[in-house]
Formats: sequence, structure tokens, C-alpha cells
Amino acid sequence: MILDLQAAIIDWLGSPAAHGGRPVERIDTHSAVVFLAGDRALKLKRAVRFDYLDFSTVELRHAACAAELRLNRRTAPSIYRGVVAVTREADGSFALGGSGDPVDWCVDMARFDQAQLLDRLADRGALDVETIETLGEAVARFHHDAGPRRDHGGSAGMRWVIEGNAAGLAEYGRDRLDQSQCQRLTRDLLGELDRRAALLDRRRAAGFVRQCHGDLHLRNVVRLAGVPTPFDGVEFNDEIACIDVAYDLAFLLMDLWRRDLRAHANALLNVYLARTLDLEALAVLPLFLSCRAAVRAKTSATAARLQPDAGERLALERRAAEYLSLADALLRRAPAALVAIGGRSGSGKTTVARGLAPSMPPAPGALVLRSDVVRKQLAGAPLLDRLPLEAYSREMSARVYRALAQRARLALASEWPVIVDAAFLSAADRAAIATVADEASVPFAGLWLEAPASVLEARVAARGLDASDADAAVVRRQMAAETGPIAWAAIDASGGRDAVVERALARLPATPLVSRGIST
Repeated sequence: MILDLQAAIIDWLGSPAAHGGRPVERIDTHSAVVFLAGDRALKLKRAVRFDYLDFSTVELRHAACAAELRLNRRTAPSIYRGVVAVTREADGSFALGGSGDPVDWCVDMARFDQAQLLDRLADRGALDVETIETLGEAVARFHHDAGPRRDHGGSAGMRWVIEGNAAGLAEYGRDRLDQSQCQRLTRDLLGELDRRAALLDRRRAAGFVRQCHGDLHLRNVVRLAGVPTPFDGVEFNDEIACIDVAYDLAFLLMDLWRRDLRAHANALLNVYLARTLDLEALAVLPLFLSCRAAVRAKTSATAARLQPDAGERLALERRAAEYLSLADALLRRAPAALVAIGGRSGSGKTTVARGLAPSMPPAPGALVLRSDVVRKQLAGAPLLDRLPLEAYSREMSARVYRALAQRARLALASEWPVIVDAAFLSAADRAAIATVADEASVPFAGLWLEAPASVLEARVAARGLDASDADAAVVRRQMAAETGPIAWAAIDASGGRDAVVERALARLPATPLVSRGIST
């Protein structure tokens, strides 16, 4: 009876009569039907029950619609307008928000241009790094504001994910995936979980498990008026949504890495960590990334099992196998390393750091610590605000270099590679950062970027909005400063970006510092 009634409602919502005569586009998923008409999108939840969601009664669907509205307005208030009832009128007809009794409910949303979904931008090669950096800032703010949920997550929450993936891969990947590979992945994931269990539980106790998005991948982010906007977060299961903030971020990182958008993934990680300073998350990031890929392997195998079209089924099976291999690759670690990039303002230190970082394993590459950013943070100033001269005093600069060293220590303790981007004009500062590597027993490489004064001055004059406050006068003072002997590898930084990055790569040893073409 319930299914018959909802089938009639779906037929009605799919007709122009329900939308003032406007043509309707319908999108079906396993748990919802979305109707697009004019500038409006209506999302009806199907009367279904699965092991992870229950929409089987109208009351449960109403509650789920209300929860979806409340949770998604945190990130996309312009999309989520309200909840509207489907009513049965006195003459037996249906209406939206009519005077009759509610027989079902819809989430009322503003329709947007599907071409602006980030996965579609990525498919067209139109997803720029700047958009991803803006998204990283937005996700960091969202996680900061989200409410802690110490009743979920931790090691028990990740065990639930791993065991659920294992069951799904065994059931739906049977005859489609290499079961020995599936079992090996599960064993390795459980081993990494045991290794990180205490940390995961400490993070939960410290409030890093929050009411997150839960399904934060590129298809669930749309660019609205140029601003990347997450939407369609999980409202139906707190086990999926109430998770470690780094596990929420890991879905986006994994999605970008899979698409070979490695500079994008590294930029996202670094923007997020620069804002949150959650460097401890690096220790659990390989586990989180691998689990996200394994989830995709499971869901792709499940979809293949249910797909009637042979060609589509084969494509889904191939995708499941690719995700399975990616899950294995993302769990693998490499020895941590520390690279310091020094040179005068305008020498291209930040450009080289960003060029090197995605090539330093594991995925998505090295943590980049930039002195200009740290200085603004210590001064309590917005990143693009120009600081007064006293912010560049000897005492303040000493604080900046101490903070860089301490953050590098934290990342290296989490077995993560680090690039430190700073002038390093003094021999004492160069020696101090090398000592950090010695204390952590990791490889160290120092790179010194050199270019003529005329090139440096032209570059700083041409900068747009940037964290650096350096101008031509700063360059001239740095050129006159005594640096002492510099033993670091000298790099000619006078050419174009790609050439300078290639020169820097060539001066770094191969594994463990750099992987030229990380295999997944």
C-alpha cells in the first residue's frame, strides 16, 4: 500500500502538472528521486529500508527531510530552501503544500547548473587549483564550527567501516574482484587500525570526531557564483556522518588523487592543515584514504551486481578493481623526509615547494610549511594583510623559525614528509632546520635558490595578492645581508617555473625523498 501510494506520488511529481506546467527532469537513485523543474529541485526519499538507512514510513521520511535541511544549510544555505509536504486534497488529487493531509515530504532546493559540479569540471579539465584552495578553507571552517560527537568515531568507528567494506567486497565482489586481494587489504587495514587505535580514540576524546558532511567528494560540491559549495551531506546515519574530520577530508583527497589531480590534492591538504594546524591527522591519513577508496570499491562492485546493461556492468567492475588497487597503494607508507628551500624573496621558494610536494610520498604529498604564512598566523593577522615593520623584527623572525621547526617535528613524528619554505639567510637558521631532521632520524636536503637581483625585484613587483610582504627594498636588503657559507644544493632559479622545479627535483635523491611518478 505504501509503495503503491508513493509510486502514484512519483508519477505525479514527474508530470508538468505538479510544477505549473514546466517540463520536468527526473533523477533516480537507490534512496531518492529528484525532480528538476524551472529553478526548483524537489527531492523525495524513497520508501525503502537498508542496513544503513530507514525511510520506510512517512514519519521517518519527514524526519529525514528535516535533518537534511538542517545539516546541509551549514554549507549550502542558498540551495536548501525548506521542506514541503505532498498533500492529498479533498478531491483525491495531490498538491505541494496544500490544505489536505500530508502523505509524503520533499526537500525543496534551488536548482543549480550541473555543469558546475566539481567532478564535471574535473572531467573537462576546468577545475583549477585556486577553487580547490578555496574549498580547503571552507571545509576547515565547516569542521571548526561542526558540533563534536564523542559518541561516534574513534577506533570503533573505523573498525565498523573496515568490516563493512570487507563484507561488501566479499558479497558483491564475488566473481568480480580478486578475493585474495580483498582479504589482504582488509588484513592490512585492520593492522594499521590496531597501530593507530589509541590515537584515533584520543582524537575522539579531544573533539576531532564531529557532525561532518560524510560524503564529501567532488560530485557533492558545486561552484556557485565562483564559490565551491558542499551539499548533499549524510543525514540518515550518524555512523557515516559523525566521523573524524580528517576522514571527512580524506574523501576529497582520495577523489582528487584518483583523477591524477595531484597538485590539487596536495594544495587541499596544505590549505586545510595551515588553517587547522591538525598535524597529528597526518598519522592516520593513509588509513583514512585507503578506507575511502575501499568504500568506493565496494559501492562500485555493488552497483555492478545490480546493473542490467552488460557494458555498464563491465565498466563498474573495472572501476571497482581500480579502487581496490588504489586502496592498497594509499595505505603504503614511505620513510619521512625533510626538505628545506631557502633563498631571497622572489627566488621562487613557494613555487618550487608546491611543485615538489605532490612528488614526495605518501599521497597526497608533503606538508609545506611557509614562513610567510606562519608569520601572519603568529601576528594574528589575515593572510593577505600587510604587516607592520615590527612584525619583521629579529625577535619575531626567531619565533617564526622556531614555529616552523616545531611544526616540522610534529609532522615528521607522524611519519610524514615536510618541505619548509623560508629565506634561511642565516647560517644558524639553516643549521637549526637540519638538526630537526637529525633528531627525527630522517633524510634531509637543503636547496638554495639563486637568481640575479633584477629578476628577484621584478618578481616581487609583479606579485598579486600573496602572504609575502616583500618588495624591491626587501630584496635589496637581503642582497646586502651576510649569509655565510651555504652548503645547500644551489639551484638556478632565474628561469620559468617548470624548469626550476625540474632542476630542484634533479638535486633530490630518489626514494625515500621523491617518487617520480607515484604508482597507484
